[in-house]
Amino acid sequence: MLRAALLLALALAAALGGPARAQDSTTATLKLTATLGASGLPVEAGVDWRVFDARALSDGSHPLIVETALAHPMATLPPGDYIVHAAFGLASAMKSVSLSAGDLRSESLAIAAGALRISATRDNALLDANNVQIAVYVPGQGNAEANLVYAKARLGDVIGVPEGPYHIVSTYIDSVGVGALGAAKTANGATAPTPSNSVASADVRVGAGRIVDVTLRHRFATLTLKLVKAEGGEALANTTFTVLTPGGDIVRELIGAFPSLVLAEGDYIAIARHDAKTYQGLFSVKSGLDRDVEIIAKETASQEQ
Repeated sequence: MLRAALLLALALAAALGGPARAQDSTTATLKLTATLGASGLPVEAGVDWRVFDARALSDGSHPLIVETALAHPMATLPPGDYIVHAAFGLASAMKSVSLSAGDLRSESLAIAAGALRISATRDNALLDANNVQIAVYVPGQGNAEANLVYAKARLGDVIGVPEGPYHIVSTYIDSVGVGALGAAKTANGATAPTPSNSVASADVRVGAGRIVDVTLRHRFATLTLKLVKAEGGEALANTTFTVLTPGGDIVRELIGAFPSLVLAEGDYIAIARHDAKTYQGLFSVKSGLDRDVEIIAKETASQEQ
């Protein structure tokens, strides 16, 4: 039976979303749509459809007949009883359908959910989805990040969620920084993108049948660190840098003549170690102002850049 169901699924999958054909009197055609709750607002993307045989196997499972991510799939099926399941992000709906030979049936599943559509900006310019990591939480008492419910959200996607409150966290990924100590490596040996300390968050409430647009605003810049003997001088190689917050928390450790990194707007301390000597400098980051930060190799008090 499983082999027959698999063969049927392969044949039916090829027909999903294909050009309209003359109705076969020995089969039935099922067209599927999904809406957000009772609002009637159609879901145009992000729905995962599954059609199961209503007859359970000996282990209680139902054979999967058709699976597709098309927004409005159309399947040609043998007469029989089926279970249709639509998953939209964290929400879903299910319906039993009986088809007779010659049926041309349209079924709409109302998913009891709203949706989130997330964007992120720096200084009002939209950020690339590949450079931002989004996490969606359901807050608990006294803890906004109590329950992580969606860790793979992408900017611009419409994410279906049940009605309720959510805490959204956006982390900018440093894909251009070089020289980070302890950074992961990609398969080709390059430094893997590293989460920066530029983090933006928002608290929202999603109502059933509503799409809530959320914009998370980042403020950061890309800095290149240099240890020099004099202002504007040549960067000294084999220098190790530690970047700290004014409170002493380590943000990043880097090595090289001019390593770079992405930093959130704010004030920082840079400690440079070269030839067994240590130097220190203070600097500030302004959003959108990418620049070099020079630490002067003087064994005196730190110099603010």
